[in-house]
Amino acid sequence: MKKKECPSCAMNIEEEEKTCPICSYEFPRQAPWLQWVALLLVVVMLLAFLL
Repeated sequence: MKKKECPSCAMNIEEEEKTCPICSYEFPRQAPWLQWVALLLVVVMLLAFLL
């Protein structure tokens, strides 16, 4: 299983955890569509730069 580090208490926890079981830090949730929008913006900016 993959692990991630809690930024609050520096404990390694399972990547699927939404909150840290040690300090109750809530990891921010990111919408999957947000990554696609960011990628699309990068592509558009690269195309504008090249043309």
